[in-house]
Amino acid sequence: MPISAKDVMTLRQRTGLGMMECKKALTETDGDMDAAIEKLREELKGKMDERADRAAVEGALAVATDGDKAVAIIELDTETDFVARGDGFVSAADSVAKHVLAGAAGEHAADDTITGVIDNIRITSKENASYARGLKLAAEGNQKTGYYLHHNRQVGAVVLVEGDVDAETLSGIAQHITAHQPTPSAVDESGLDADEVAAAKAGFVKEAEESGKPAEIAEKIAGGRMRKWVDERTLLGQMYVKDMEGKSQVRDILPKGASIKAFARYEVGVK
Repeated sequence: MPISAKDVMTLRQRTGLGMMECKKALTETDGDMDAAIEKLREELKGKMDERADRAAVEGALAVATDGDKAVAIIELDTETDFVARGDGFVSAADSVAKHVLAGAAGEHAADDTITGVIDNIRITSKENASYARGLKLAAEGNQKTGYYLHHNRQVGAVVLVEGDVDAETLSGIAQHITAHQPTPSAVDESGLDADEVAAAKAGFVKEAEESGKPAEIAEKIAGGRMRKWVDERTLLGQMYVKDMEGKSQVRDILPKGASIKAFARYEVGVK
């Protein structure tokens, strides 16, 4: 059957492939658009597999939300910044975030839907692409979710709180998570690695003792240093980045009775 230029253009827009490749696929499938796409996918599968060995060092994040009741964040990677900033790649990342949002709470591995999106990126961009990771936080009862995604889509954070926390504060906490250095390791001391905490405390005690301080004084000095060490590594203890005067810790901006239940920080290429 005759293949119209309009059909060829439609297939080209859907696949990102050349006019001749699209016309050939449509001709061989008697103008069946879906069959032509599947044929191109199968023909290109070998080339796509070859690209899988090439490093995907650039990428983009995406976030999807269900109001303040759930939020999902994902990372897709590709080879070049040019592709990662393109509308097609950004749209693909957004679609994956929505897919993760529709699933269960927790971390999400790649499934058939996500693999299909990655295959399409490889076909249209002729670059390797990969799904790096994804996470969904879901609120229960009096909980809320919030997020911050930098405009360049290279860094973002999601947070789950409980209590009467307004949207501005939620966004501010997420923004703090993306901006503060060092990145918080846990909400509070209970979430820190017990071995690291013990080693740090032992080190501070040893330093104080070696300076000639009596054991009792050494213990107090070590305790003060330890509190600072914990504050620097926990979200609640860090100085809030949006407080220009540097007087408030993150715990100070939370309303009475409110608490942070979970958070995650994503940065492209940084695990």
